[in-house]
Amino acid sequence: MKFANLGLAKELQQAIEVCGYADLTPVQEQAIVPARRGKDLLVNAQTGTGKTAAFALPILQKLLDTPQATVSGSPRALILTPTRELAEQLANTISAYAQFTNLTVTALFGGVKMGGQSAKLKSGVDIVISTPGRLLEHMTLSNINLAKVEFVVLDEADRMLDMGFIADVQNILQHATKQHQTLLFSATSSPALNELSHKVLRNHAVIRVTKINTTAETVSHVMYPVEEARKIDLFKTLLKEQNWYQVLVFTSTKQQADMLMAALKKSKMNAAVCHGDKSQGARRRAIADFKSGELQILISTDVAARGLDIQGLDYVVNFNLPYLPEDYVHRIGRTGRAKKEGYAISFVSREEENTVAKIERLINGKIQRIVKPGFEVSNRVSLLKSVARNARNGRSNKATATKINLHKTSKKSK
Repeated sequence: MKFANLGLAKELQQAIEVCGYADLTPVQEQAIVPARRGKDLLVNAQTGTGKTAAFALPILQKLLDTPQATVSGSPRALILTPTRELAEQLANTISAYAQFTNLTVTALFGGVKMGGQSAKLKSGVDIVISTPGRLLEHMTLSNINLAKVEFVVLDEADRMLDMGFIADVQNILQHATKQHQTLLFSATSSPALNELSHKVLRNHAVIRVTKINTTAETVSHVMYPVEEARKIDLFKTLLKEQNWYQVLVFTSTKQQADMLMAALKKSKMNAAVCHGDKSQGARRRAIADFKSGELQILISTDVAARGLDIQGLDYVVNFNLPYLPEDYVHRIGRTGRAKKEGYAISFVSREEENTVAKIERLINGKIQRIVKPGFEVSNRVSLLKSVARNARNGRSNKATATKINLHKTSKKSK
């Protein structure tokens, strides 16, 4: 199905064409029509499947269908999202969809002074995109009134649950009109998410574009057994030997990110780090340089990376496995997009073996084990047995170590 068949306003259709959209993705095909009809939705779909357009276009269309004068500090649509990076990205994307209309969009998030945001709210805005904490600050200062909000979107709802924002979200929703439409979007599912949906949605429909908590079929999953203390050496070795052009590295803590960054800087490798202790400007520059290809390595924590949308990213490296298996799905969702091949590479210490098993159960697939000569781990009986068992059964995830052949030619050398 094509966007031209949706019967959208000519201003939206023009913007869609400028953005280069033609065919609807599965989530857009299933969500846009019921959303336009006013149905509350719980939508589970993988990262990178076009969820933003799936909720933004119906809202923009309905705002155009019932035009109203913009009121100071009183938006008609509210989109809640867990991080400032994602809020900023959503604002840019939705502004592009609305570029030929009179509708206004603004993002509210921490890490910057409130004055500029307050001024925009005072001048009047139709769609507000915000992190929960910053929105509550503006509400406390009476900069914003949610009494006329007609549409509420909870984007990355699972992440907001993980980050402990649920109480803030429920507090915010109490200030919105009871008649608003609510759209809840998530890349993963959990009992807590289902419980939340029953609290905030009314007679909702459930849309699951793919199996719950699955990863793209185009992603090859690889793990290297390695001692924790040797992970940096392994990373530098693989980076050099396999000529990774551009790689996004996830660490579990800010301290681990800084430690890896210091080691790479010492080796004069082109890298930057992105986490909560960095200023908004520094994080924005790092992400922009990485997207443009000027930066080879971007090191990030889970929270800081929310909202990263990088086209053609080949490699995601889990320097440390995430505490929650669902975060593995979020991390590697940055690669293997738009049916392109991608590689999810994990460094696994002895302490992380149990997490591997949990991840494999979650994604319903095996992660290919590769033992790098010179980085063997002693006393890994259980892991070696697992490798042998997989070999006997001929089981692998999409590709064998030989087929995976991570030695890709540098794009810069082409």
